[in-house]
Amino acid sequence: MLRWIDVLKFAKYSNPEPPRRVEKSAAEWQAQLTPAQFRVLRQHETEPPYRNAYCRSYEPGVYACAGCGNLLFDSVTKYHAMSGWPSFSQPLAKNAIRYVFDDSYHMQRIEARCNVCGGHLGHVFADGPTPSGLRYCMNSESLVRSES
Repeated sequence: MLRWIDVLKFAKYSNPEPPRRVEKSAAEWQAQLTPAQFRVLRQHETEPPYRNAYCRSYEPGVYACAGCGNLLFDSVTKYHAMSGWPSFSQPLAKNAIRYVFDDSYHMQRIEARCNVCGGHLGHVFADGPTPSGLRYCMNSESLVRSES
């Protein structure tokens, strides 16, 4: 189980090796993704809170990166954080997420990116439920859910 100290170490020193890598040009990503997915995954934008597909959705399944299909989260780790975005307490695998320090907008946060394609997923915070204490605050546009 990952904890906040693990996330900080990954962001500061070195992220785990991804299971594979996917690299495409901006034009290839634009052709593959919807405009909203492209803005979130490739341009690091944030979708509006509460008006997104998975904020209030709790169906069973597995969430993957909308860009490359990398498996990211199981629905059993999804919880209602009242943040306006889908929130998870733990990734499916230690090497699913890449952690990057983000000081944009005069804030210090840790950005969560897909460890396979580098797409922006959201941010990780240390205010989640026990036992991990982690809150993966994700953009719905960066995710696709499939039944497990």
